Amino acid sequence: MRILIVEDDAVLADGLTRTLRQSGYAADCANNGEQADSALSNENYDVVILDLGLPGMDGLEVLRRLRTRKSTVPVLILTARDALDDRVRGLDLGADDYMVKPFDPPELEARLRALLRRGQASGGGELRIGELSFDAATRCARIGKQIIELSPRELSLLEVLMRRAGKVVGKEQLLEHLYTWDEEATSNAIEVLMHRLRRKLDQHGVIIRTVRGLGYMLDSPEV
Repeated sequence: MRILIVEDDAVLADGLTRTLRQSGYAADCANNGEQADSALSNENYDVVILDLGLPGMDGLEVLRRLRTRKSTVPVLILTARDALDDRVRGLDLGADDYMVKPFDPPELEARLRALLRRGQASGGGELRIGELSFDAATRCARIGKQIIELSPRELSLLEVLMRRAGKVVGKEQLLEHLYTWDEEATSNAIEVLMHRLRRKLDQHGVIIRTVRGLGYMLDSPEV
């Protein structure tokens, strides 16, 4: 899943980016309001972590513009501002959650998972197709009770396919969800990643079909 971090504190932004990427997310970072507004106007994200005290355009204005464009992407405000008025204004402008610095990273990731589930209407923390399941909280894939050993990127690819099971997912969509600005990924990278995932899933009866000229589609495993 793809996340935009909007944070002008370079140390915090770098730490958040590293933590989320290690957890298997594709995390981009904008360090001012104008850059964030541009990214949100032109890119697709699954969730946004938004600081309020940004240079130039502040976070509340970024949020206001985002909602004016009718975007429903979940937004978690992460800020040092702890005044009640700031929290109320942020929520009234369309934020989905609010955390005050300093914060505990495990709690932040738990809140992100909750927003991702809510934003994608997954109906819960576990995706299930036949005997294949994916737990969004633990980022673990299983066939029945057997854990499938997958890399963080393979898990992210499987998650995207499972959330769109029975529908064709194009390579461009996969690139958007799995890779960040600073990664020079191409359709060949998707093909290599798909080959690795298929090799691990085929033996369990999980079929990922290639729809020529369109993309890929996950079929239900045999039960």
